[in-house]
Amino acid sequence: MNHIVALSGGKDSTAMALRLKEVEPQEYTYLCTPTGDELPSMLTHWSALERQLGKPLVRITNGTLASWINEFQALPNWRQRWCTRLLKIEPCIVYLKTHAPATLYVGLRADEEERTGLYGDYATYRYPLREWGWGIAEVRGYLRERGVTIPRRTDCARCYGQRLVEWKRLWREHPDIYADAEAQETALGVTFRSPGRDTWPAGLALLRVEFERGRRVRAGSRRLRR
Repeated sequence: MNHIVALSGGKDSTAMALRLKEVEPQEYTYLCTPTGDELPSMLTHWSALERQLGKPLVRITNGTLASWINEFQALPNWRQRWCTRLLKIEPCIVYLKTHAPATLYVGLRADEEERTGLYGDYATYRYPLREWGWGIAEVRGYLRERGVTIPRRTDCARCYGQRLVEWKRLWREHPDIYADAEAQETALGVTFRSPGRDTWPAGLALLRVEFERGRRVRAGSRRLRR
């Protein structure tokens, strides 16, 4: 039996992987599915996890976000979320099929019971956080006790679903990535952000103009300034 931990590097999978090593030590494979669009802080976090776990992450890929955008000549959006299927789910299924029999450890918490696994009958599934009764408070508390800081952004840098404040942060902190995403929109004639989702422009070029003008973004009860 192969014991495979689905380790994206987000707070839940990170807490699960580290705690499993403490309470159920055995020969784990730590499976990661990069998209090629991670921020530098996420790459650093993965390297730190490898040191803490004492093993390298097995990174499996099925192209990159950029390569599939070029292939389809389209951007992913809420109607066509092919990015998750092609870059995350399908590579994991292939890995499980070629490493059967396997148990896949998935970081779904006890306070999100409506969520289910997406991988099909290719392995035995375990949800340790649910087995331990861990919700978001327990996950955060455990990571805090272990001194583990999760990057502020763990998904793709140019995810269509991210909040406006995150686009502003990307423009401010990673202008090269923002400019590349802007160029993709210009080349394809479509936008990452859905038109009409708020009072801001959908396109990144016009959005950048608003950021440069100093227009404020409200994030909950706090405002971000230029």
